[in-house]
Amino acid sequence: MQSNDFILTLVFLGLAIFVIVKLRSVLGQRTGHEKPPQDLFQRRQDDGAAQNGAQGASNVVPLPNMRREQMEPAADPATRLAGLVAKDSPAEKGVLAIMEADASFDPAEFIGGARAAYEMIVMAFANGDRKTLKDLLAKEVFDGFDGAIAEREQKGEKVETQFVSIDKAEISDALLRARSAQVTVRFLSKLISATRDAGGNVIDGNAEKVIDVTDIWTFARDVTSRDPNWRLIATESAQ
Repeated sequence: MQSNDFILTLVFLGLAIFVIVKLRSVLGQRTGHEKPPQDLFQRRQDDGAAQNGAQGASNVVPLPNMRREQMEPAADPATRLAGLVAKDSPAEKGVLAIMEADASFDPAEFIGGARAAYEMIVMAFANGDRKTLKDLLAKEVFDGFDGAIAEREQKGEKVETQFVSIDKAEISDALLRARSAQVTVRFLSKLISATRDAGGNVIDGNAEKVIDVTDIWTFARDVTSRDPNWRLIATESAQ
């Protein structure tokens, strides 16, 4: 029995050696230069990025206001002017001519922008902010404002202005002159305004009284220009 056990041990030992040799031939040996195990999660990310790059614009999700199903045909010009400009008035004819020359011109948006510009210009003039004024005014108008600011500075005077409200802003006139679109807006506003001398004394206006102000301003823009900004080209006050 011992002889048989010895023979079986030799057989199992031989089989073990055979299996080890086969495994080494298939798996190879570590040499110290093996690549580190790859992060499978990172690989999935890299693969996804490569696929997105290959698909390009097909993966771009349009914003809601750019979806075709939400795009509605623009109303005709006369309808868009309803409630903004008096029908059959010179202003209406002028605005229609501007809309025909510049498809991007929207009267309602223009009035909103004019209101914002009105307040910015009034406050910039009061504060002597030439940089803001230069961006919003035509050169001739800027020169006039700049001269008035310089005169105040020489005398040591300061203007204090506070907007209470802009009660109304309406297009009172419009025309298309060659490439120049010109739109006149009548502003009705409430302000508190006072001018103080170098000693702080009020020399014009009232620092505590709200006054009604009517301003008639004309804005212009070259309809063929890529610059979308309008500039103030004329001012008039009507008390």
